[in-house]
Amino acid sequence: MSPAVASLLALLVAIALSFSARVNVGVAALALAFLLGLALPGLRAEGVAAAFPSSLFLTLLGVTLLFAATEANGTLARVAARAVRLARGDARLVPWLLFAIAFIVSAVGPGAVPSVALVAPLAAKVAARMGLSPFIGALFVANGANAGNLSPLSAVGIIANSRMAEAGVGGHEAKVFAANALAHVLVSVAAYAVWRWRGPGREPAPQSPPPAIEAAPLEPGQKLSLAVLTAWALGVVAFRLPVGLSALVAVVVLLASHAADESRTLRAVPWAAVLMVSGMSTLVALVEKTGGMDLFSGLLARLSTPGTVNGAMAFVTGVISTWSSTSGVVLPAFLPTVPGVLKHLGGGDPLALSLSINVGSSLVDVSPLSTLGALCVAAVEDPVTARTLFRGLLTWGLSMTLVGAILCQLFAAPFARL
Repeated sequence: MSPAVASLLALLVAIALSFSARVNVGVAALALAFLLGLALPGLRAEGVAAAFPSSLFLTLLGVTLLFAATEANGTLARVAARAVRLARGDARLVPWLLFAIAFIVSAVGPGAVPSVALVAPLAAKVAARMGLSPFIGALFVANGANAGNLSPLSAVGIIANSRMAEAGVGGHEAKVFAANALAHVLVSVAAYAVWRWRGPGREPAPQSPPPAIEAAPLEPGQKLSLAVLTAWALGVVAFRLPVGLSALVAVVVLLASHAADESRTLRAVPWAAVLMVSGMSTLVALVEKTGGMDLFSGLLARLSTPGTVNGAMAFVTGVISTWSSTSGVVLPAFLPTVPGVLKHLGGGDPLALSLSINVGSSLVDVSPLSTLGALCVAAVEDPVTARTLFRGLLTWGLSMTLVGAILCQLFAAPFARL
């Protein structure tokens, strides 16, 4: 067996294992990378260690620590609760308000999963109090969080942009963010139009009057946290400070000033996600080194033609992302294939194909088989409502494999040329 085939098989095994909740795919990927280092000529354990994405790891560590601190001290929860009060009891505004809150929280750093974990319980409470459809509430939270997920400041946006840069498609952070956000806005507008067309008669009757949403005043440590977050974001955007290292400085400020508790902050970091991304990136680097990525690109190229590659890639990544992790598996595994796929096809736009991977894999993440949808379902207390919500989000998520493919086929190339 050639090194290229062996490494590609290891990558496919890792992707298959990502469908299981019993093993962190990052751990599996590191183990497979080590076995490749032992078995393949020219590779050693030192080579596996050298493939570890230390720069990406430091960036993810800084960003996740910073927002773990603000989540652990209750800053984000109180800000979100205060924002919901802006709806003033008007159910027509609530979906878009939930979308905006989840979008902002996700875009400024934490990414979609922490954003949904924060906002979904609040959305479930608001839906029950105001007679709002639990499905609409959950959908707008998940779509809003996903719309902000590829911000240049967010952990997932960092993953996407770094992998694109390594594939020679760097420098398009604004388009990556805008394309993904626009796709989620479009599908949310469609869902909102259908919901409003159905009318309020099919919604549960609201309580009269709906109880006010509690919003306790910010404590001094939480005010400092907001000030530090604002300063960090301005430093990254205006002065181009390194995202991860500057976030570590911000974390030190919060911990040293007792605005955040160290042990609670460390427990709130999504270590499983950080390990997942780092492990998969290590394995993908070895697959590239052994020629397995060229082989993988050739296999993907057989699924499409130069005229259909954007839609086909969006569909393939969407199907995989329905059961697997977008940030931990799909983006690290598929974005590096862009140059090879287009080379095998004989042409195409690498930016358009990269955007198709990003959008196609993200739109399906409202499925309860993925983390975002599961968090939305878990936030609903009534078991009957939870089962109905599970079916609704599953249907929507699966339908997004086709919707994403159509959107990317029609608009990815024109958008990339803007």
